[in-house]
Amino acid sequence: MSMKKLLVGLGFAATAAGVWAAGLESLEAFVKNVKSGRAEFTQTVTAPAKEGQTARAKVSSGTFEFQRPGKFKFDYKKPFAQSIVADGETLWLYDADLNQVTQRKQSQALGSTPAALIAAAPDLRALQADFTLEAAPERDGLQWVKASPKNKEGQLQNVQVGFQGDALAALEILDSFGQRSVLKFSKVEVNPALPANVFQFKAPAGADVIRQ
Repeated sequence: MSMKKLLVGLGFAATAAGVWAAGLESLEAFVKNVKSGRAEFTQTVTAPAKEGQTARAKVSSGTFEFQRPGKFKFDYKKPFAQSIVADGETLWLYDADLNQVTQRKQSQALGSTPAALIAAAPDLRALQADFTLEAAPERDGLQWVKASPKNKEGQLQNVQVGFQGDALAALEILDSFGQRSVLKFSKVEVNPALPANVFQFKAPAGADVIRQ
């Protein structure tokens, strides 16, 4: 290899390393500086293709709010109404069609989940206790971080978090069954003042409440 090609190659590698590292820097800045947030999201869930069939994708949309540490709300509007609410102590899942509520202790449910990456962890050190964090190649105009849970017994295989600068832009979630969920965020508001009752949940009258 000529010296010129070697220098070009080294320069490319150094540039790539810098771009990849930007993803980790964006995650660190996000966890440190963004204490609350509000956004709209579109989620596309693709199950593994069965033999002889093409993979089917399901699309849903809604709003997302969070307040660090440990409070968040996913409010699905379409195609079916569902809510996932964490109030700091309890995680609630409400299915409007079934009029069913599932209740779990938040401390047992969130450690190695995507929600921990964006809402639960107070700092990067807390994230690193539960996840192995790696810079990933830039794509789609975003900087990415790959987070793999250290607890291998859960259903999560890995999560990739995409940033536009320091702003959260996307989540790509791969579970242990090969199902992929992609969330894309829009109309992101950083550090809005959120009312305390945003993260309060009360089971609707007549709802079937399941405690786990």
